Amino acid sequence: MADKAVSEEASMDGQAPKPTSIPVTDNTVWADASPLLDAACIGLRYGELIHGDNFNLFAAMSALEIMDPKMDSGIVCRYYSIDEAIENGAAPVPISLDSTIDVQCTIDIMDHLLACEEEDLFTMTYGLPLNGDGDEKCLSMLNAVEETISRQLRACKATSSKRRVSEDLEPLQYNPNLEEGFCKALLCRLRFRKHFFHVLTCMKRPQGRGLELARKHIASCISELEFILKSAEFLQSCSGESCEDDIDDKTTASGREPIGFDASLNSRLSAPTPPRAIKILSWKKAVEYFVKLLHDLDVICSYSLDPHLENLLRFVVQFQKSQPDLVARSHLQLLLVQDGKLYGRDPIFAVITKAAALPEATKNHDIQKNESILQLGQCYYILQLVMNLLKILCTNAAWQRRKLGKILQDWRVIYLQLELALRNEFGEVSSSSNDENICMKIFQHILIWVEEQTYWIACRFLMLGFELELYSASEYCMVYWYSYAVLIKLAEKTHLKMAVSYDTAKRKGKKKRDSPKDLVRESRIPPAVLFLQCYICLAEGLTMMLAALRNEFMILQSPSPFNTEQEKFVQHFELLQRACIPDHASYLSFKESTTHARFSTLVMYNYFKDAQRIAKEVKSSFSNDPDRLAELRKLEQVAEHNSVALNLICRLGALDPSLKVSFEFSHHPFFATAVVRRS
Repeated sequence: MADKAVSEEASMDGQAPKPTSIPVTDNTVWADASPLLDAACIGLRYGELIHGDNFNLFAAMSALEIMDPKMDSGIVCRYYSIDEAIENGAAPVPISLDSTIDVQCTIDIMDHLLACEEEDLFTMTYGLPLNGDGDEKCLSMLNAVEETISRQLRACKATSSKRRVSEDLEPLQYNPNLEEGFCKALLCRLRFRKHFFHVLTCMKRPQGRGLELARKHIASCISELEFILKSAEFLQSCSGESCEDDIDDKTTASGREPIGFDASLNSRLSAPTPPRAIKILSWKKAVEYFVKLLHDLDVICSYSLDPHLENLLRFVVQFQKSQPDLVARSHLQLLLVQDGKLYGRDPIFAVITKAAALPEATKNHDIQKNESILQLGQCYYILQLVMNLLKILCTNAAWQRRKLGKILQDWRVIYLQLELALRNEFGEVSSSSNDENICMKIFQHILIWVEEQTYWIACRFLMLGFELELYSASEYCMVYWYSYAVLIKLAEKTHLKMAVSYDTAKRKGKKKRDSPKDLVRESRIPPAVLFLQCYICLAEGLTMMLAALRNEFMILQSPSPFNTEQEKFVQHFELLQRACIPDHASYLSFKESTTHARFSTLVMYNYFKDAQRIAKEVKSSFSNDPDRLAELRKLEQVAEHNSVALNLICRLGALDPSLKVSFEFSHHPFFATAVVRRS
């Protein structure tokens, strides 16, 4: 191994370096490679290298170029150990003999540590005994220090008001004009640490028992962060440095560089990556990060732990819209799935049976002991699928979409297995006349629910593509067409589940003759299905509008030299196609559906007006659901603007060649709004 002690000057001018002392630690034996490197520098031409007989092109991809700062981590770091940094004064212990400077530097260190906490998954402690005494001892020390500084702050206030001090306390430093400010700055930082520790501890309690207490500590954390921000003015006035221009880029409230930190230290220890210093957040951005994190944690803690799977999935999707960071998403995942149960208390299978709208008569029937299900292992498999789905929905958008696309096949397989088991056990469902067969009813309900859930996952998969900006404007037509096909099936399965559930309940309390009110109730479409119908109208309307623009005005056509439209179709929907979701959805059917789209047809049947009408009608059904009301308002805006744009294009499009049409996501993240302008 080449000795890193070879100086850069020696490698440049070809002179032999002076012998260096090579440290020997443990049983490691080092050999001085300086003469070999010296000879190589003299004898090799530019671009040549020394290699062994087993060296090949693959090994060249992993080779390191010595003395190159981008590759050789050994020349990037200034210090190789904590002891060396202390010896050279980079991390002095004690920090300073001047108590005022010592307090200032301590606060700077606390601020910089706050800025260093990002989504950091690196577990190296750089030789520091961070796990030595455990959390409990650390908390007791925090409490002791907080009490001491609180007493000192009271003493400061008593002195300033000329009251008698009952106890003799040693000040933090000996400038009386600065003592109160330093006490306040330290206290708010210590209290934030203490309350934040309690937040994380309470949120880890099983079955969500600590969520209410965690919210109180979250409020205290936010309050202390406000005091931390206010302390910046005092600390900057004490620093003696003029840094008003670049204070936003500093990692401390005072604007000074913290003592004892080396940003390049990680470059030497993270071997799989090129040597580079990690970019640290500025102090202000770090405070903003923690405020955002605390608000996200508060949303989790305020959740009612609803056992209904449909409401839970809607909550997680809504929560993800705020783009929570890894810490908040991890706590949500830990809350949802504990010991194989929802919230650590509700058996997953009980959650599934509730989601599948099983009739009351099946509650005491143990489907998990049914022989047909046990043979295929479907019961356990379904439980695993639901738990995996909950975990996946808590990940970031890119990872979530990738995983959702892969588990679609698993959901499709379990559906086919259940369908086969149902036929083998009971024959064709339509020919069965035994209404009292509870096991068959359970099979039917779960089969419908599994298919409904499969299409929900497919819909989520497609929508995340918009969030991740995976679709170009020329591809919107095929994406909305496929979304329309998936939404149609989702609405159909949702309606079927509700109809089967209503039919079962109706049979249980069947009257001699159906009343007119019952007949009207049966003919009504459930609000949840109408909500999906609004999506369907928008998706179909956008598909036809985009197709008509392409067919009549040759707009949004961008032939790629790299792949055809059919290849793009396969690339976007391959995972859905593998799982046959939905059946018979192919590129050929897409072309057949859109080739003859014309604006004259769109004017005759305006899908956007239908979406607008449905959104207005269904609002009253969700008066107690603010999230769905907000979503309906967005959908109504998209429908209204697109309806106006459609009429404008039909009226002026052929007469005005300067008319330009573009699509923006100004009202909804997934459904585009057409914008018509003159060029």
